[in-house]
Amino acid sequence: MAGIGLSIISKDSILFKKAYGYSDIQLKEKFTLNAIMNIASISKTTIGVSITYLAEKGLINLDEDINNFIPFYIENPHAKQSIITLRNLMSHCSGIIDQQEIYLSEYHYGQDSLVELGYFLENYLSQNGNYYSNQNFSTQKPGEEFLYSNIGSALAAYIVEIISGKPFNVFTKEIIFNNIQMPNTYWFLSDKKHFRHAKLYTYNSKEKKLDKIELYGLTTYPDGGLRSSVNDITKYLQYFINTEFYLKEKIISKKGIEGMFSADYFDFYSNFWNIGETIGHGGGDPGVSTGMYYKKEEGIGYIFMINTSEFSKIKNFEETIIDFGKYLKNLHSK
Repeated sequence: MAGIGLSIISKDSILFKKAYGYSDIQLKEKFTLNAIMNIASISKTTIGVSITYLAEKGLINLDEDINNFIPFYIENPHAKQSIITLRNLMSHCSGIIDQQEIYLSEYHYGQDSLVELGYFLENYLSQNGNYYSNQNFSTQKPGEEFLYSNIGSALAAYIVEIISGKPFNVFTKEIIFNNIQMPNTYWFLSDKKHFRHAKLYTYNSKEKKLDKIELYGLTTYPDGGLRSSVNDITKYLQYFINTEFYLKEKIISKKGIEGMFSADYFDFYSNFWNIGETIGHGGGDPGVSTGMYYKKEEGIGYIFMINTSEFSKIKNFEETIIDFGKYLKNLHSK
């Protein structure tokens, strides 16, 4: 790997934070805890927070037909009598399938995507769209099958835009990032001077070296395009696992957070969060390997951000982090 930032936390304390390696190998720039990089699918958790926020305000019904919200019509051609709901989208059981060739073509290297989110979604999901196909939908009814969908996630974020009347990047900044004080968190390359943005690398197995790739933007940016730092994501995770500590500056209520981490269709994933014994999300994209998890039984959370994709030893790495976290927690409690 090129560089890594790591933090280990308990419910109310930071047990360990450190960065290793390089954010830019060529210039020998060190990776830091404030280095900014894509966090990939951890981004999806902000969609879950946003929808829970709107639901608590009484502005959205999770069990309503999504066609009541959007300006185009979506129907699963294999299940025409069944509606798709936000609750389906947030548990990845809407039946929407990512056609990889189309989805990956919306990664725009060297720049932000210039394609509007709603335009892409309409063309992919609406019957007269340029990218529409019956194969964009599962043959199972909504609610019956866990089928991880980036495009379905982006659709949920698009509904947030419609209900709130604000672009998703603006809404999340105002409601989430500003409240939790996450100054190094933003969606687009154009949002800030990105001088602290880590370079991204992929492993070239043939030549056994790291190849640098261009920074990129996503058309369906809410599903994986958030850029942040270890310091910011540490605050973000602690905010939602320690509801008592943050009660005075709540985004959503304690009851809302508990509901967000409760099962709807599956006992392992709901509301764009992994749930059950492990709360959080992981992420992987070109040049990116990330994780943000809290182990309830152990009382240990950890965040890691690696500016290298295809990190093959990730499982062993995470097990080592958990063991180290247990050791630190025991040491801290003495």
